[in-house]
Amino acid sequence: MASSMEEASAGQQEQPTPRLQIYTTSDTVSPFWREKYEREAKKYWDVFYKRHQDRFFKDRHYLDKEWGQYFSGAGQKVVLEVGCGAGNTIFPLVAMYADIFVHACDFSPNAVNLVKKHKDFTESRVNAFVCDLTIDDLSKQISPSSVDIVTMIFVLSAVSPEKMSLVVQNIRKILKPNGHVLFRDYATGDLAQERLNCKDQKISENFYARGDGTRAFYFSNEFLTSLFKENGFDVEELDLCCKQVENRSRELVMNRRWVQAVFCLSDGTNSTTNSEAAIRIDHPGQGKMELDVDNNILKKPVNDLEVDMSDGVAAEMFGLPTSTDGDNEVIELELGGWTFKIKVLSKEYQHTCKSTGLMLWESAQFMAPVLARNPAIFAGKRVLELGSGCAGVCSMIAAGSADLVFATDGDTKALDLLTENVMSNLRPPISDKFTTRILEWGNKDHIEAIKQVNSGGFDIILGTDVTYIPEAILPLFQTAKELISSNNKDHQAALILCHIFRRVDEPSILSAASRFGFKLVDKWPVEILINPSQSIINSWFPENGSADVSRGPLNILYFHKE
Repeated sequence: MASSMEEASAGQQEQPTPRLQIYTTSDTVSPFWREKYEREAKKYWDVFYKRHQDRFFKDRHYLDKEWGQYFSGAGQKVVLEVGCGAGNTIFPLVAMYADIFVHACDFSPNAVNLVKKHKDFTESRVNAFVCDLTIDDLSKQISPSSVDIVTMIFVLSAVSPEKMSLVVQNIRKILKPNGHVLFRDYATGDLAQERLNCKDQKISENFYARGDGTRAFYFSNEFLTSLFKENGFDVEELDLCCKQVENRSRELVMNRRWVQAVFCLSDGTNSTTNSEAAIRIDHPGQGKMELDVDNNILKKPVNDLEVDMSDGVAAEMFGLPTSTDGDNEVIELELGGWTFKIKVLSKEYQHTCKSTGLMLWESAQFMAPVLARNPAIFAGKRVLELGSGCAGVCSMIAAGSADLVFATDGDTKALDLLTENVMSNLRPPISDKFTTRILEWGNKDHIEAIKQVNSGGFDIILGTDVTYIPEAILPLFQTAKELISSNNKDHQAALILCHIFRRVDEPSILSAASRFGFKLVDKWPVEILINPSQSIINSWFPENGSADVSRGPLNILYFHKE
């Protein structure tokens, strides 16, 4: 897959244009993964609770020590636990306070089911329901201004920063005028943040994706205070908590940091700001000190602080040192009498990898058996694959009958793994016809380097899952135009694209193709095939047609150069 490119005009005179990045060279994940994390956030957390059940967070028995004054007192207290998970906050509260009623919500159905299956669950004490606070109106589940306490413990960090205000506005609707929000979540400078920085898992400032696809934001005091102030809250308490956690079995000492706060609804008269609120700091390995903003020691002692997470699972989730043997996995494919063993990045790490070229995409898996059944497609031809990624399985199949095969990608890591896969799967004389090259679409130096090796151009240019980024479509066709061979009376060169339609629709692809002189001559599937004998692609499938082929949402476009 191409990583950077130049868009050239299709007119007679090319105008210089800036380089366009497909694989970002910044310190953040690609737009593809950023959007995927947001779109599938619910799914990732649902899988998380299906896997970990109630073993990730410890039961929060520290609630009475930290916030007992808010839960005690005359009369029944109504509590809303936001992001209830498996119930690690709910059931310690229910056990400790006889007059408490808890509303509990989570946007993971698996989490809510864990709460309802808990041995201490009873509908007379707990109301558990599925709710996405960035979308759903909380007041449709809970009466407005009816809740005394909202607990938000390691939950807001899972929400993208752009949507946090929606959550805060939502809980404001159901909180009583004298109610409180009790907050604990990850703080900037936490060991987990440092680990995620090292793994190229940054989505945006202080916002990261973990290896399992769930996300975590790390709060500064300033960000947290501004967030609540802008949405109608005042700060009553704000603590920065630091603690060393020792894992003796792993011989690790982990510096953990989190922020703990209490917020109340603003009445317009209390204008407490971060600079006016006391900041308590618990220093690891030392006696606890309470400081004001001028670093003067305050007299009120700070209770012992407990870490919420099970150490073993936390180490796994936050990427603490473990064996690196499992970074890659091997996919075995049986194709046309060939057995391919393709090494790709393990699924565990695909979520957080900047490069989309380190995995085997669906379109390549679909096209590979089609090409293996039809060696005549490449017989005696010069073949170029664009964005082959680390797998290169379509190129390797083509090498069985082609005269020459170039497998290209714009990502050097993908090319390194591709070279390894080629060496382990191909043997002479087939491997002698196979070449790997770096090719960033629209990069003139890369294009010229390929032309110097193969000056006659390529008879077949192939691309699988290379049309998912809108900005890449024009450079893709520009590159294909530069490298495709000229037509003559004996043959017509072809560009074959196989893909799932994602953010780029077919009209956009066809418009870009036409701009660079490519004409669509066949496509698959088609609604009505009037004359099957005239279809190039249909001939690739068994005589009974392509209906028996499991393709999912895949499509093939076949172009000739005009």
